[in-house]
Amino acid sequence: MLLDAAGLWFRSYYALPQSLTAPDGTPVNAVRGFCDMLAKLVGERRPDRIVACLDNDWRPQFRVDALPSYKTHRVAVEDPAAEEVPDTLSPQIPIILELLAAFGITTAEAEGFEADDVIGTLVAREQRDHVEVITGDRDLFQLVRDEPVPARVRYIGAGLSKAQDYGPSELAERYGLSTERAGEDYAEMAVLRGDPSDGLPGVAGIGEKTAAKLVTEFGSLDALLVAADSADKRLTPRNRTKLVEASEYLAAAPAVVRVVRDAPVIVDRADDATPQAPADGERVTRLQQRWSLGGSVDRLLAALTG
Repeated sequence: MLLDAAGLWFRSYYALPQSLTAPDGTPVNAVRGFCDMLAKLVGERRPDRIVACLDNDWRPQFRVDALPSYKTHRVAVEDPAAEEVPDTLSPQIPIILELLAAFGITTAEAEGFEADDVIGTLVAREQRDHVEVITGDRDLFQLVRDEPVPARVRYIGAGLSKAQDYGPSELAERYGLSTERAGEDYAEMAVLRGDPSDGLPGVAGIGEKTAAKLVTEFGSLDALLVAADSADKRLTPRNRTKLVEASEYLAAAPAVVRVVRDAPVIVDRADDATPQAPADGERVTRLQQRWSLGGSVDRLLAALTG
């Protein structure tokens, strides 16, 4: 199980009230929500191995160089190098990381890369076990595969209770893509469609359905662009014009959208097995008491030891 950790704690932060606080007044809604989500995932899915994947760089320079608009709307006003994070969430992130360490849950990151790239690299490396990615980010749909071992995405965009499970066949059916290259098709469809939440304008006038149809009809984004350049008669004049006018964007966007599969990932412990007991039980208890985490920590402990 590969966790999009930042996605989980952002989701937890907005799902629970900030009135959940520690004795010193520090909000702990994200911490408690994160523990509860993790407890439910572990309890229901029973992964043999688990890694919480972290953002070392939420807006990598190589993506900004390719497309300067990438995530510009999330840049903090007071610090252009930092992401805009709610003031009451920032102090909770170190607590979550402390808890992960105390429980003995492996974390992974790569200098200069996003969590998406960490997840993509760990999926690419895995040759032994079935992989399940937990995320609310549709960008990671591009990682689904059947071989050499299955990799699936458990999408929690509508919440954990409404999680949707995607492999190649489900992704192909949902978006009208080819089953054989569903992940690749999804990434290329996303390039054409764009994503305003990431500052990706897409190709003006080409929506999701048209993007999926074009990618599958021509077999790949590269083949589609060759067809546009050569005035292939399978393209309507209108779609050809749109693609040609967006040629500069289409040359840059794939490097932004595609998840890196060979990032220099570093894990914080040699064994990523799901812990059967806390690595440091006393530290878990201290953190639980200091931050008034109560039943949330108890539920995570029960899920891991049960």
